[in-house]
Amino acid sequence: MAGAIPKSTPSLSAAPSFRLRSSSLNTVRLRRVFDIFDSNGDSVITADELCQVLDRLGLGGDPAELRSLVASFLQPGQAGLDFDNFETLHRALGDAIFDAVEDGDMREAFQVFDEDGDGYISAEELQAVMEKLGLVEGRSLDRVHRMIGSVDRDNDGQVDFFEFKSMMKSVAVHSS
Repeated sequence: MAGAIPKSTPSLSAAPSFRLRSSSLNTVRLRRVFDIFDSNGDSVITADELCQVLDRLGLGGDPAELRSLVASFLQPGQAGLDFDNFETLHRALGDAIFDAVEDGDMREAFQVFDEDGDGYISAEELQAVMEKLGLVEGRSLDRVHRMIGSVDRDNDGQVDFFEFKSMMKSVAVHSS
């Protein structure tokens, strides 16, 4: 069995290059995010729907700012973002977001996941947030553990702030 290749999840170093080559996979992921925001299933995301999801995550959002943001990506006569508009918005935010976001904002996002405030995101905490969002991945703790393992550089079974920040930057870069 010396020549056998063990079955395992891809290494962290392999994952980014795979993501860069797989734009269709990134589109599928973005479509899943779109579907989460599109709470009524009409294939259009309104500013109200954005507010609802942000509120569920504990991030809140200024409705006036969100309406303005959404409106800037709409064609005349559209009530909300269709998937193409959403993709354009995502690309625009992905290009600019980490230039504009300060550590304080990133830490605030981290704290949404770090429910007990111990400075680490455990599998249980990640699962709870995913369940709030209605993500199927949140139904399996084993799957959540594998997700954490893919970004857990120090192999402690949790995600610290720096691992979270690195992961978020990677998501923005690789999904655009």
